[in-house]
Amino acid sequence: MQSFLLLLPDFALIALGVVLRRFGRLEDGFWAGVEKLVYFVFFPALLFHALARAPIDLSAAAPLFAVGLLTMASGFALALLGRPLMGLGEMAFASRVQCAYRFNTYIGIAVAGTLHGAAGVAAMGALCGAMVPFANMAAVGFLAHHGQGRLLRELARNPLVIATLAGLAFSTAGLHLPGPVLPFLQRLADAAVTLGLIAVGAALRIGQREGRPVGMVYLCAVKLLALPAVAWGLAGAFGLEGLAFATAVLFAALPTASSAYILAMRMGGDGPGVAWLISATTVAAAVTLTGWLTALRGVAAG
Repeated sequence: MQSFLLLLPDFALIALGVVLRRFGRLEDGFWAGVEKLVYFVFFPALLFHALARAPIDLSAAAPLFAVGLLTMASGFALALLGRPLMGLGEMAFASRVQCAYRFNTYIGIAVAGTLHGAAGVAAMGALCGAMVPFANMAAVGFLAHHGQGRLLRELARNPLVIATLAGLAFSTAGLHLPGPVLPFLQRLADAAVTLGLIAVGAALRIGQREGRPVGMVYLCAVKLLALPAVAWGLAGAFGLEGLAFATAVLFAALPTASSAYILAMRMGGDGPGVAWLISATTVAAAVTLTGWLTALRGVAAG
């Protein structure tokens, strides 16, 4: 119960987004503007603010990054193994595979901040930022064999990647943010978490989908149950402890990123099916994340 109460404010904001989208009489253009503001301004500010202030040793962070990368690779492999359960064509299947390993950074940062404060935000921000290029490369590469040039341009302009690299460079160079800049970035960071979670809720949608229900359930189980278990084992094998161990497991337990839907639609894939998986994993994560958090707290207490 205590673990659920810790996560309740974050998922309450997601629920508020659902209610506002459905009953708030706000036009689609409003929500598109909110998403762009969070993605291009507030969230990059949060990542830079967290990473620039944190003492980061990249060599020490390498095992955490390795666990994150291997966990995503496991999700990709498990999704491929489940293809006989899907009953889908090639493009629809390629669209949904990304839902087994992509992660919602907004929820990850919010949960990490709730549990571990600034140190948690820095650790989760660094891990998510480092994994964004790999997640995008895997998704785009699987959807289109000739998408490499476009992919490189998108990565070079991705605000989360830019903010992560800038924050890491600022920290490792031993620089310090000027006093007046700190409260400014802090206010942007606070807005990022609140509006980011509301935007996640507003983006949830359950539409028509093709394929077998068992295949959809399988992908949800891979993302929310199998991957955290894999990360747990890998984190132990790589010797992660404390905050790094918890970050690796919580990262793996995050629901699918809403950007998976955008990518599927842009590349002519199965948008409705991906939207269903995003919505299903986000709703189910209220339960599964609570379970994984309880397990982590039990280990820490032991």
